Amino acid sequence: MFNIPRIANQFSHIIADKINQKTKPLGALGQLEQCATQLVTIFSQKVSSEAAFKAFTPVINKPTLLVFAGDHGVAAHGVSIAPSDVTSQMVTNFVSGGAAINVFCQQLGWLLEVVDCGILHPVASPSVHNCRLGSITQPLNTNMAMSIEQVYRGFDNAKQLVKQLSLKGCNTVAFGEMGIGNTTSAAAIMAAMLKLPAQQCVGKGTGVSDDIVERKIAVVEQALILHKSQFADPISLLAALGGFEIVHITGAMLAAAEQGMAVVVDGFICSAAAMIAININPTVKEYLIFAHCSNEQGHRLMLDTLNVKPLLQLDLRLGEGSGAALSLPLLQASLGFYNQMASFADAGVEQVVS
Repeated sequence: MFNIPRIANQFSHIIADKINQKTKPLGALGQLEQCATQLVTIFSQKVSSEAAFKAFTPVINKPTLLVFAGDHGVAAHGVSIAPSDVTSQMVTNFVSGGAAINVFCQQLGWLLEVVDCGILHPVASPSVHNCRLGSITQPLNTNMAMSIEQVYRGFDNAKQLVKQLSLKGCNTVAFGEMGIGNTTSAAAIMAAMLKLPAQQCVGKGTGVSDDIVERKIAVVEQALILHKSQFADPISLLAALGGFEIVHITGAMLAAAEQGMAVVVDGFICSAAAMIAININPTVKEYLIFAHCSNEQGHRLMLDTLNVKPLLQLDLRLGEGSGAALSLPLLQASLGFYNQMASFADAGVEQVVS
């Protein structure tokens, strides 16, 4: 399905030595050093020799953030503060440049693409990619959210989108989402994959009341009972519990890794997609950089289970890829110090060994 190459670490000793020889105490740049190591390793996969590697200058090229939008049938069961109509309204907002993600992308240098994966009211705009799998999923607590065939079509769509980005020279991608009801879907995916009770996975989403949280828990519990037989296979699990946008994000992560790109993972919904992607092909994890820990209840537990450390903790609960967008300056800074910071020898500074 996705032919993802394992990342070769043949230059790891050179990378570590270069970082350690910079004019700073060992490890003093913390997670930036880890980011630099991961990015340099990903971007140098086609470098063939040590001599070529030493002349290689890794850079983030044409960073692109794709916002995938899809509507969820479960929204009709009262699990959100907003009706499904808001999904289309927000897509219109993305197109007109008025959303937070537009501001962050423009400010920080992301190219922004908007993808209709299946929303109730399509937005007529040439700037919206048409990858519709339908108008809305089935309610996950009463039916399979979608068919297996729709999952595979979503993967094909995502693969084509990512391939086009790669052909344009993009080597770093991030994914955001918009879809009323999608925290319910993500919580159900988390509960099914981690074998956890719904209560540990369901949170307030965009800020619902305690009564709505209780309703979300009940809906997720119904879905877990109804679809229990589907959970052994990640594709069937996606069909049972996913959203059209979550399917595309999962496929896009796998496709981006196949293309040798760095993949910046946003919040709760995107991390749920990442868990499924890792289950489909564990090698994808080598390409993933987790941008932030959101304020959604289950996200910290999800990240801990994946054994990953996010770059930011800003109490975000917006979605749209906002946390992923905000991480770009840190990624650029990590490559900046790697490429430009003087070594002890270059600067004539005495190296202190602790």
